[in-house]
Order: sequence, then C-alpha cells, then structure tokens
Amino acid sequence: MYKITMKSIFAASVFLAGVSGGFAQDILVNSLKLNASDKSKENFKFTEVINLGTTSVKLQGSSGTCWSYSTNSFLESEMIRLGKQPVELSQIFSARNVYVEKGKNYVRMHGAVTLGDGGSLHDVINMYKKYGTLPREVYTGLNYGTDKNKFAEMAALIEGVLTAVVKNPNGELTPNWEKAYASVIDSYLGKVPDNFTFKGKSYTPQSFAKEVVGINPDDYVEMSSFTSAPYYQKTLLAVPDNWSFDQVYNVKVNDMTDVIDNALKKGYTVAWATDVSEKSFSWKNGVAYVATKKYDDMTAEEKADMFNGPKAEPEITPEMRQAAFDNYQTTDDHGMHIIGLAKDQTGKEYYIVKNSWGETNDYKGFLFVTKNFVKYKTTALMVNKGGIPSEIAKKLGV
Repeated sequence: MYKITMKSIFAASVFLAGVSGGFAQDILVNSLKLNASDKSKENFKFTEVINLGTTSVKLQGSSGTCWSYSTNSFLESEMIRLGKQPVELSQIFSARNVYVEKGKNYVRMHGAVTLGDGGSLHDVINMYKKYGTLPREVYTGLNYGTDKNKFAEMAALIEGVLTAVVKNPNGELTPNWEKAYASVIDSYLGKVPDNFTFKGKSYTPQSFAKEVVGINPDDYVEMSSFTSAPYYQKTLLAVPDNWSFDQVYNVKVNDMTDVIDNALKKGYTVAWATDVSEKSFSWKNGVAYVATKKYDDMTAEEKADMFNGPKAEPEITPEMRQAAFDNYQTTDDHGMHIIGLAKDQTGKEYYIVKNSWGETNDYKGFLFVTKNFVKYKTTALMVNKGGIPSEIAKKLGV
C-alpha cells in the first residue's frame, strides 16, 4: 500500500491536480512557510563572486507557470549577454501557447497525459521557435480585471472542454473543438495580436522574436542526470509535466555543476528545474542546502537552527540522487533562474538564484543555493551550448 505522507500529498497536489495548477502552486508556497528562522540573514555572510544581472523579479501569482517565468527570465538575460537592451517578455504568451499544444496532445493521447499549468524549461524554447514571443506589456494575460495571475477557474473550464472532446460524443471528432478550446483560453488570457507596435515599429510575434530578441532557439541544451540511462546520450525526462515527451541529455552528477560553473564564468546564465519541497529549502530565508540528517531524526534544537548560518552537507552520489528521484523524494516542483555565484563566510560556494514569487523573502526575490542541493535535487537545467565545457560538449555532440 502507498504510504500517505505530507510529502506524497504535496507531490500529488503539485503534479496530479490536473485542473488546479494555480491551487497547487499556492500549496507549494504555503508548504514552505515554516522552513525559516528569524536570525538567518544575520548568520549568513554572502559575498558575490559572479552576478550576471537580470531583469526585475516577477510574481507568478496563483498559477503553476514557474517554468515560463524562469525560462523567459533566462532569455531576457541572454539578451543582456548579447549586448541588447533586454525586453521583459510575456510569460503568459508562452504559457498560452503551451496550453493550446498541451490540449491537442491530451486529445491525441485519449486523456492519458498531464493537464494543469505545469510545464518544462524546453516548453518556452519550443513555443518561441513555433510562435515567436511578445513583450510582457503587450500580452499580460490579465484580461478580466485582476492584477495578478489566478488560473484555477480557467483550468477547470479547459479540462471540462477536453474531457468532453475525449469522450467523443459524435463518434468522430470535428476540427471545431480546437477553436472552442482556444477560445476558452483566450477569454481568460486575451486574444493574441496578429500585429502590435513596440517602440514605434510594427511587429508580429515571429518578427519580434527574430529582430528584437534575436536568439537562436537551436542554441539551447537541456540536461539532467540519471543512472537509469546511458551517460552522454539523450533520454526521456520522466516527469509528469513533460507532456511533450521531450528528451534531455543525460550527464553525470558532477557534470551538472561543472556546466553551471563554466557557463557563469563565460557570462551565460542557466534555467533550472528542481525539487524545492525539502525541509532544508527556505524561501523566506533565501537559502537551500542538503541536510546531513533526515528532518524527523533531528532534535528540536537542530530543527530550530537549520537556517542559522552555514551547515555541513553529505556527499551527493549518483545512487543517492537516483533513489530520491525514483521514490518521489525528488519531484519536478519548480523552475528558477541561476544568475551568479557567491561564497559564504566559510568559503562554501552557492548559486545565486532568481525566483518568481515576488520580493517577499530576505533577499528580495533571490536565493543562495548550495552546489550539493543542485546536484541532489535538479530535475533539469538548460543552458546555451556556448556555456558547456568543451570536453562535455564533445561527449554530447553539441
């Protein structure tokens, strides 16, 4: 029998809620509120080593669109790297197109694929390649008087439409269902403009992507690390939100941080998908690490001291990482954006990470995450292939 724990309830809420992606996002944020200390900031002394800069911190609201916020932030930093004036891109335009494509796939798969707001880092790149992109000011997704995303009602309606389609009451599907489905999405998020004006010039989403953003979507590589597949080959990213069944390059555990380190040193930021449900992840304090003890084995004093300054961490092995993934201790919870490197007062290195939950924590929307946490809890990362160390790039054939 499956043991019912807070972890299993949490994972089920995030990944299997279907229509309640926004609600699942609220559960995720609320579940982390107790992971905090009042004295954390005064007991950590961080010194920045690399900070590549980024656009402003956003708030994804009550929507499970972290993957779109993090990867669009990543593309904005790519504009900075290219010497361009960064444009704040529409996260909801990417999400809207994913909802459309996900719906088509859901029907093709007879309903046997995940719905909800969730997605993967590659979704933004795939949608950019197919649909282009829009400035955030042109397409906010706030189409009915709200000032932040709140997607639960829309999600319930679009699931209802797709459920009816899959039941196929006519015995043969017509093409009209796609129009009806898209119209429900657009009634909440807004109709996509065929043309728009930005800084006095007219664009389509495709021409804006080409002429203003100017990235090549084929330049981006997604990777993860599993013992269940051969290294340096592509393998399925086996997480529920990978509705498109994309493959990622499988690298060794230490390769992940080697890639991130090399990328940051060369001026490339990194999009990052990860588990954040560990007790040693504190959004409030902006710190994440791997504890040497299970939370249930800690004394009350140890629990109270979890975020009061640097802590020792265990060595992360491939077997340890794979076991956590296979037994659902590592789940595909959240997407964020790695923009730099810092050291604490002991010399330990942390990645500087931008989140999309507003500026409500100790570091105004940013976190400091240890390399061991990244090795243990990453579900996927994405980087421009120019940021990959040459020896790893050669093994991958990129």
